[in-house]
Amino acid sequence: MKQKHLTPLNITMTALFMALNVAMSSFGIPVPGGHLYLCDAVICLASILLGPFEAFVVGGIGSFLGDMIFYPLPMFVSLVTHGLQAVVISLISHYTFKKHPKIASGIGVTVGAIIMVVGYTLGKTFVYSTFEYAMIKLPYEIAQGALGAILGMLLCYTFRIGKLYHKFADKN
Repeated sequence: MKQKHLTPLNITMTALFMALNVAMSSFGIPVPGGHLYLCDAVICLASILLGPFEAFVVGGIGSFLGDMIFYPLPMFVSLVTHGLQAVVISLISHYTFKKHPKIASGIGVTVGAIIMVVGYTLGKTFVYSTFEYAMIKLPYEIAQGALGAILGMLLCYTFRIGKLYHKFADKN
């Protein structure tokens, strides 16, 4: 993370990832007994590439807006959980293992997935006033967190979105 100020590229990428997060919050992949949402992949990718503030905007505010539009009951849970998830992923990705960014990002998305699972489990217990409902949804939260972490890493490093982003970021 070379820049500490907002550049037009940072603002544009933050807005793009935030829009993708809202879009991916609008539909889920149906699985027996629930849905898996791909917004975690967007949050993980954005958090690996962007700074902590921009990651919070993408993860927290983007998820809040997506829930406000499509499913408002857990929108504050999403703001806190995905916001914290994004900030932690960004901090770990940018400030640990500087010579090994893939390892740092892998640790970041793993910790972020744990934050998401715990945050949503506790949040659903509070929002729906029943611990049992939260436990029923726990396997889906774990699957969504793992899928988001894996897809975020694949998009960044295997499909080289991170390399493309840094190519343009270094020019500015």
